[in-house]
Amino acid sequence: MAIEVLHRVSHICYRFGRKAFLMNSNNREIHNQADILIAGGGYVGLSCATAIKASAPHLEIVVVDPASDAQIENDERSSAVAADASRMLDALGLWDELVANAQPINEMIVTDSKVADITRPVFLTFANDREQDEPFAHMVENRELVKALRKKADKLGVLRMEQESVSGFEEESALTRITLSSGTELSARLLIACDGVRSKLRDRAGIKTVHWPYDQKAIVCTVNHEREHGGKAEEHFLPAGPFAILPLKGNRSSLVWTESTRDAENLLKQDELVFEMELEQRFGHKLGKISVASKVQAFPLGLRLAREFVKSRFALAGDSAHGIHPIAGQGLNLGFKDAAALAETIVNADRLGQDFGTLDILEQYQAWRRYDTVRMGVTTDVLNRLFSNDNDLLRGARDIGMGLVDRMPGLKRFFINQAAGDNKASPKLLRGETI
Repeated sequence: MAIEVLHRVSHICYRFGRKAFLMNSNNREIHNQADILIAGGGYVGLSCATAIKASAPHLEIVVVDPASDAQIENDERSSAVAADASRMLDALGLWDELVANAQPINEMIVTDSKVADITRPVFLTFANDREQDEPFAHMVENRELVKALRKKADKLGVLRMEQESVSGFEEESALTRITLSSGTELSARLLIACDGVRSKLRDRAGIKTVHWPYDQKAIVCTVNHEREHGGKAEEHFLPAGPFAILPLKGNRSSLVWTESTRDAENLLKQDELVFEMELEQRFGHKLGKISVASKVQAFPLGLRLAREFVKSRFALAGDSAHGIHPIAGQGLNLGFKDAAALAETIVNADRLGQDFGTLDILEQYQAWRRYDTVRMGVTTDVLNRLFSNDNDLLRGARDIGMGLVDRMPGLKRFFINQAAGDNKASPKLLRGETI
């Protein structure tokens, strides 16, 4: 306790001596020295910032975010938020605001067929058969998630700099000197890179990655349909890759449609009628007439895993640490796990009067998260290679395997609990506890 009190007193003195030199987007002072600077204002960067600030309000946190309000508002993507991630958002005081417009996933079915097949037999079904009184996941629109996190960060006193990015940094003893795209310079005890799968900061830190492309693109859009979906998610394994239909509030669904790079690019060049005909052939008629309700986007797919998650005074989180195939819908949830684990590591060290920017402290976070991300990366890689092909022998083998799993309630429940993130070794926030 005495160590913590002395640490807080020294920290107050440290902050008192700093000189303000610019203002953020909310006209709040930003000092030339911060405790933590987070590069990237997506859901990982903002959830990490709010989690730390909620438990250690004396720490000054700056989030540098290249996205504008308009860019956030125009993001048409949606994500499956697993049960553990929703518990984290609830612990941060955000879930009540989000759940009103979130769609619970009550059931999931898996099929395996060719595009031209008249019928698509269901080989595997997952109902929401869990001991906990909660769905294993909710579909949440990305813009609503980021807007809620921004609002919470502002309320807690996180300092946000919009339409800015980190262009360079250099470690100097107990601090890191950081240069922003505007030319502004400031320093921080810890720099956290949440700048995406093509992270420039990861490369600048000298962290190597394991990477290979899949020669696939994910076509993403929202569709309207006549009939209700009943909270049912569907994943159709087609020769080019999975075609996922994910339920949204109302008579809407979010699509993640995997095609080869060449075919995806050709599809996006077609007029609306041709695109919708191709879409209807894969979507089917079970929900009545369908129409595209958002901008259609395509993203290249590949596997990228950072060999290290940390350096002295530097940490990776989210896609900058791991980019995986969306076949299991776990990219967002891995990012939330990173944020929860990194926040808990930092807060615990700070309470003990330790310097959370040192390598030995940050390696605790790395040890907590690296195995899980490598395991998920390998799993999605194997699944993509197994299911994204037109080999009849492989199709027969995987269909038999899925049929066997479908007849084993205990094994299915295990898979559902894994997808929901039920794990006693998870960070506190993912268990619904405060740090």
